Amino acid sequence: MGSSLPKDLRPIAIVVVIGAIMSILDATIVNVALQTLRDDLDVSLATIQWVSTGYLLALSAVIPLTGWMAERFGSRKVWMGAVAGFVATSALCGAAWSADSLIAFRVLQGLAGGMIMPIGMITLAQAAGPKRMGRVMSVVGVPMLLGPVIGPVLGGLLVDNLSWRWIFYVNVPVGAVGLVLAYKLLPTGRAAGRASEAGHATPPLDKLGLLLLSPGVAAVVFGLSEVGTHRTLMVTEAWLPIVVGVAAVATFIVRALRIEHPLVDVKLFRGRGFSAAAATTTLIGGALFGSMILLPLYYQVVRGQSPLHAGLLMAPQGLGAALGMNVAGRLTDRIGAGRVVPVGLLLLALGTIPYATIGGDTAYWVLMVGLFVRGLGLGGTMMPAMAAAYATLDSAAEVPRATPMLNVLQRVGGSVGVAVLTVILENSLQSQVSDATGGRGVPGGGDGAVGGTLPNAVRERLVDPLGVAFAHAYTWSLVGILLALIPALLLMREERRARLAAAAEAAAEGVADAASARPTPVAA
Repeated sequence: MGSSLPKDLRPIAIVVVIGAIMSILDATIVNVALQTLRDDLDVSLATIQWVSTGYLLALSAVIPLTGWMAERFGSRKVWMGAVAGFVATSALCGAAWSADSLIAFRVLQGLAGGMIMPIGMITLAQAAGPKRMGRVMSVVGVPMLLGPVIGPVLGGLLVDNLSWRWIFYVNVPVGAVGLVLAYKLLPTGRAAGRASEAGHATPPLDKLGLLLLSPGVAAVVFGLSEVGTHRTLMVTEAWLPIVVGVAAVATFIVRALRIEHPLVDVKLFRGRGFSAAAATTTLIGGALFGSMILLPLYYQVVRGQSPLHAGLLMAPQGLGAALGMNVAGRLTDRIGAGRVVPVGLLLLALGTIPYATIGGDTAYWVLMVGLFVRGLGLGGTMMPAMAAAYATLDSAAEVPRATPMLNVLQRVGGSVGVAVLTVILENSLQSQVSDATGGRGVPGGGDGAVGGTLPNAVRERLVDPLGVAFAHAYTWSLVGILLALIPALLLMREERRARLAAAAEAAAEGVADAASARPTPVAA
């Protein structure tokens, strides 16, 4: 990080990355402990999954508020308050005495954790300016892409060697270090937004917008998670929250176009460059988080690996992502994200092809190479696309309201990806297993092939059908990646237009300056 980031941004980046590591790791580290939590707290899987779902919903609901908070109280105060709340609620989660208390504390933890990443991005974006956003976003993207890889490994180590409580207690010392560094290194002023440009000392809070957007986003995310749980959209728990959430968000958008200071500035979507970058970010979020569900499941269900070993086998993707982000960040600042993102998407698609043709005995070296190439592609897409969105903004004052919007889109895109690929995988698994067993299902496999560990004898007999099911799911993941090429190519076109317009304007100014510099003829 030090060699690729300007010196004036390094102190801010250090603090922001520490916060991002806490927030993102905590969203992934808990998943490997759900079975242990279920046994220790003596509850059903349907109940204990709210440890993850409640955190996700709270995280999604609070993100839209972060722009106003940064303008009203200042980025450092909000960031430190969010981290302090995250540390305190992490300690409460570790000390939970029942499933109900743990779920309640996780909701509080999500309310604090949802602000950490957006506030950090606002602080960095305003300090860096649009011309340096490529390298800045490549730094912020490290925990975002490595979190789903490192989280299961760290969670497995803590649960196996200590207890599930330490997956929460580990946040306390990290957060304490972050608070000390934030007090010393983060800028103290308020985030400069459109309200300050308009002469408002305190930006007005769009209260009605908050009541529409935050619950609306949370309802959509909840509905999508229920689609994944029930494997269908036709249950009331899935379609009703989605319909209500979409209606609330649509109402917010119509109203936001008419008022002066909406909670989130949807007028930014009038810019074709910003719209293309935002659409690319949403689709890549779906491809990233959706595939992160498939990767560990394949290694555990088909290949019989433990959660810890499955996490370790995903390491090549993290290495590729780190390398890809470093290179892509520099190229984004030099030539623009519009030329970088399509190449990253093609690499991501290339690395996914081995998984779209995967079998029950595919060589591990093929899988490792595919993961490394996928990592390169992820490093060249997610954060450059977000950097491109920032580069289209007319001024730094738009950053506080654009950042929550990009984070919401990424969260919703990820939820859609997880829900869709979970449904596809589960249905494909059931179909393949049913065909292979003559409709008898999986003996000793529990409620479903994904839901538990298969006996070795059963896995050996069903390894090929199981591999086909995962290949089918990865084929749809590949389709989603290729769809992301459409807005990415539009982004490249808009960036090219902007460069040509800027060059024409500079040439016109040069001609005007030359004309004004000519000596005035003296009359005879």
